[in-house]
Amino acid sequence: MNVDRMEFMAWMERIMERFDILMELVTVKNQHTAIDGEELLDNQDILQMLKISARSLQRYRSSGKLPYYTISGKIYYKLSDIHQFVRESFKTPISKKKANG
Repeated sequence: MNVDRMEFMAWMERIMERFDILMELVTVKNQHTAIDGEELLDNQDILQMLKISARSLQRYRSSGKLPYYTISGKIYYKLSDIHQFVRESFKTPISKKKANG
């Protein structure tokens, strides 16, 4: 099969247009949501970031340890709230009194 140069260039142009469309879709999907200029993360982001199970994350939400926001039925967390949660979770332990006192 012999394809002339004009036909080949037309095919390549269509392929490149489709790549551009796909790139725009991927870029939009990878952008995080923000509120008041602060980045919002979803459940999957938090699970990967903290390396915890979905059940643990649910427990932190239910107990009030981790604030969350529901937008259009999806749960989000402010990045600053995640940082605060981590800081509070890893406070230095209080030293035990000596038994010999």
